[in-house]
Amino acid sequence: MAQAPEGSSHATSMTLLAKVQAQEAEAWERFVELYAPLVHYWCRKAGLGEADTADVFQEVFQSVAAKIAAFRRDRPGDTLRGWLRTIAANKVRDHFRRSAGKASAQGGTSAQRLMHEVADPLVEDEAEEINVLQGSVRRALDWIRGDFEPQTWQAFLQTQVEERPPAEVAAELGMTAAAVRKAKYRVLRRLREELDGLLD
Repeated sequence: MAQAPEGSSHATSMTLLAKVQAQEAEAWERFVELYAPLVHYWCRKAGLGEADTADVFQEVFQSVAAKIAAFRRDRPGDTLRGWLRTIAANKVRDHFRRSAGKASAQGGTSAQRLMHEVADPLVEDEAEEINVLQGSVRRALDWIRGDFEPQTWQAFLQTQVEERPPAEVAAELGMTAAAVRKAKYRVLRRLREELDGLLD
C-alpha cells in the first residue's frame, strides 16, 4: 500500500485533543494510552495501593470522558495536564474521604489520619514526572513514525535527538541542510499535535 504524502491526511490536520473532543474512538484510545502513566504516577505518589489506584484511575478517565468536550484554555496557565492533574487530585481526595467514612463507621481514625498525611498529587515532583512524560513522548514518536518517509525520520532523529548539525546530517543523507531543517520541523509539528497539552 502506497504511503500518503507527508502531512496530507486528515489524521494530521487536528490535534489529538481536538480529535478526542470530537469523540473519535481511536483518538480516545491514544489519549488514554498517553496520559495513563501520568495518572497512575499521581495516584501512586498520593499513597494509593495498586488496587485503589486501579479504581481511582477508572474514575479519573470516566470524569475526563464526561468533561473533555468542555475543556478550554481560556486563561494564561490553563493546560490540559494541569486540568487532568486537578481531576486526579479530586478523585484521590474523594477516595480517602470514602475510606475515612468507612473507618469512622467502624470506630477507627486511621483512614482520616492517612487522608491528612497523603502526598498532594497537585504538587509536582519535576524529576519523577519528567521521567513519566519522557515515556509518553517515546510512545507518541512510535505512533507518528509511520507518517513519514524514512529519510525525513532520520533527518529528524539525527538533528533533534542526536543533536547533530543539519549540514552534517544533510551530507550523510543526500539532502540539503534546508531540507533537513524542514524535515525536523515537520516531525516536531506532528509530534506537538499528538502531545497537545501534555508538555505544557
